[in-house]
Amino acid sequence: VCKVMDYKKFLYEQKKRDKTLKSKATKVTVKEIRFGPQTDDHDYEFKKKHAEKFLKEGSKLKAYVFFKGRSIIYKDQGQILLLKLAQELEEFGKVEQMPKLEGKRMIMFIAPKKK
Repeated sequence: VCKVMDYKKFLYEQKKRDKTLKSKATKVTVKEIRFGPQTDDHDYEFKKKHAEKFLKEGSKLKAYVFFKGRSIIYKDQGQILLLKLAQELEEFGKVEQMPKLEGKRMIMFIAPKKK
């Protein structure tokens, strides 16, 4: 059993269907915030405010601590900093990935909460 049809019309409708599906798909943006292992309180608060804004906009947040040279010996300080950030942003988003050391960076992802 086969169906005789207009092939160009079929291609057109398929393209049209794909276009509507693509327009409905949501694009996830990832915003980054960089800390140093010994980031001061004022700088931390300033960056936390930006992180809050990003999560309210609906963007994912990639917070990381960058270790330069010998500062890698302060891994624990970097982890404490990221965990503190996660705790303070708990009402705006949830942690997707706990702080993990990758090379010279300790990275953590926070996703915005659904409304």
